[in-house]
Amino acid sequence: MAPKIIILFGRSGCGKGTQAKLLQQEFGFDYLGTGDLVRAKAKEKDQLGQHVKAILEKGGRVETAIVFSLWEKAVRRINQKKNLKGIIFDGSPRSAPEAQMMDKIFTEFGWHQQKIFLLDISEQEAFLRLTKRRICQKCGRLIPWVGAAKKLKCCDKCGGQLITREDDNPQAVQARLDYFNKDVQPAVTYYQKQGRLITIDGAQAIDDVYQDIKKQL
Repeated sequence: MAPKIIILFGRSGCGKGTQAKLLQQEFGFDYLGTGDLVRAKAKEKDQLGQHVKAILEKGGRVETAIVFSLWEKAVRRINQKKNLKGIIFDGSPRSAPEAQMMDKIFTEFGWHQQKIFLLDISEQEAFLRLTKRRICQKCGRLIPWVGAAKKLKCCDKCGGQLITREDDNPQAVQARLDYFNKDVQPAVTYYQKQGRLITIDGAQAIDDVYQDIKKQL
């Protein structure tokens, strides 16, 4: 039986990672985060790894050809797993051409059960969430600026001190939001024109967003 394919879209701060974890916990789906693949490659000592590392250190965007190559290798590894229930894709596609390339891979594997979600929040809401969210200095838990989490004075898991991430400064946040508008939005439009996009109100409470996603599954 073909696995369920779930693609999560949305501006930075929309809660894709949180929703992905909830889906993993309940359904046992695999998770593939493009950002994780790129950061892992940057730690390798080969020529390509050092090239990726240099780009990331400058705050640049790794070339589509490199990112898609890493993504495709990871997907082919996952496809070899037995009893694969589903895969959650976070961070891909980053552009309309990547969406088209992903479709070709899915067709090759016979993965036709696709659910493509846009966790929709405004640019203003995204900016607020990203500049206000915090991370635990002790355990690394990311504390979103949503609901009851706004009132936390320390980490609710280990009691550690909460601080703001270095890359959540206003300038860096705005750059990420501009990138979504310029590069990622055409991929969203690609799915929208085909009638494949499911829009979820991402401004809701975390559990309400999750329940809306589950209804579509």
